[in-house]
Amino acid sequence: MPVSFSTDIRVVDVRIDYEHYPFRSPLKFGGAIVDNMAVLNAHIRVETRSGQVADGVGAMPLGNVWSFPSAQLGFDDTMEAMKDLAERIVPVVAGLVDYDHPVRHALGFEQPILDLAESVTADRGLVEAMPKLCALVVASPFDAALHDAFGKAIGLPSWQALGPDFLSDDLGVLLGDAFAGRRIEGCLRDAPAESLGLYHLVGALDPLTADDVATPIGDGHPETLMDWVRQDGLTHLKIKLNGDDLAWDVDRVASIHSAATEVHEKIGVHELAYSLDFNERCENVDYLIGVFDRLREVNPDAFDAIHYVEQPTSRHLSRDGDQDMHRAAEIRPVVIDESLVDLETLLLARDLGYSGAALKTCKGHTHALLMAAAAHDLGLFLCVQDLTCPGRSFIHSAGLAARVKGIETIEGNARQFIPQASVEWAANMPELFRVQNGRIDTSGLTGAGLSY
Repeated sequence: MPVSFSTDIRVVDVRIDYEHYPFRSPLKFGGAIVDNMAVLNAHIRVETRSGQVADGVGAMPLGNVWSFPSAQLGFDDTMEAMKDLAERIVPVVAGLVDYDHPVRHALGFEQPILDLAESVTADRGLVEAMPKLCALVVASPFDAALHDAFGKAIGLPSWQALGPDFLSDDLGVLLGDAFAGRRIEGCLRDAPAESLGLYHLVGALDPLTADDVATPIGDGHPETLMDWVRQDGLTHLKIKLNGDDLAWDVDRVASIHSAATEVHEKIGVHELAYSLDFNERCENVDYLIGVFDRLREVNPDAFDAIHYVEQPTSRHLSRDGDQDMHRAAEIRPVVIDESLVDLETLLLARDLGYSGAALKTCKGHTHALLMAAAAHDLGLFLCVQDLTCPGRSFIHSAGLAARVKGIETIEGNARQFIPQASVEWAANMPELFRVQNGRIDTSGLTGAGLSY
């Protein structure tokens, strides 16, 4: 039986609202082009057993193109379905009137939310069911708000309120007997990392040089990769690739390497690392190995700069030989991203030869903690990525990356596509939103809750 603590919380009030932003330039990934964003904000008031009351907030972009890809449903169809689910989640979270730790609250409402996702599919007559990943994205701001309010109510960073003085359950209870005796906090640093390398996104449409700019945006922000590298001293680049045109993919990596190193030679930077993101479009592992082999031939320096590869084949994992990653993972780490929705998929990916997983707060704060703990215990490679997270949602993502042991980088691309969404946050936390020498300063993420 779980132990009760004076710090346990119950929900007093819940409300949601939205922010909408146009992109300054379109983002192409996975064969789709995105040019706008809706951010869901969840506001939750909680009360502890000891009578402390606090408000918490969670925020997350409703990344429908990423979490609910569909050949039959349009952008508006999937976006409205996600907003419908958000409205239905409100009374579920408002019903958390029994005192408990936010981890246990979040685990308790996961199945009801998945059931609600099925109801949304049926009630709206969707020809494709809302995926579990999509439901997790919609639920994630509520989960984050609970942890944020909890930490603020007890006056601690939420990351430091997971030990046995706050939560009696170990991983054996939370994940299964195989993890008995280990705890969530075992995968976390006692204090946030001083800084993190920032992975800058290079989309398939992004201009690399001035010659690639057909129509300047003219908003004062960099417009080419070379300009971004020069301004921020970038050392880490996340490269979006097609996955169905080997010659184009190899040439794209080589061209990016040429543009980045040309700037590096002028500004005196010598570090360079790439993550390759095919957004599931590789037909099989042979295609990925073909990219490795060809790139090694035409530009060995670019090949050497590959840090890891993200989800090269379908998110729908199977034991089919096309999804076995053992051969590729012997060359470079290969991580699941879209596939990671629960412990079962993490274990299946490990069996298929995947090196590790990409953690994302958009799947839920509790989910990220548990997957980090499980992967850490299994000795898997971990990285942290975002969903073009601006403002509050980027702070949350950076907090995760700064706290999980072994993680030294974070993806952060909202500054490229919707810089207007983070202006006020950047004014209050400039060290976190300003990239210098390819890094952001995360040492200040020590505030109560999620450090907003």
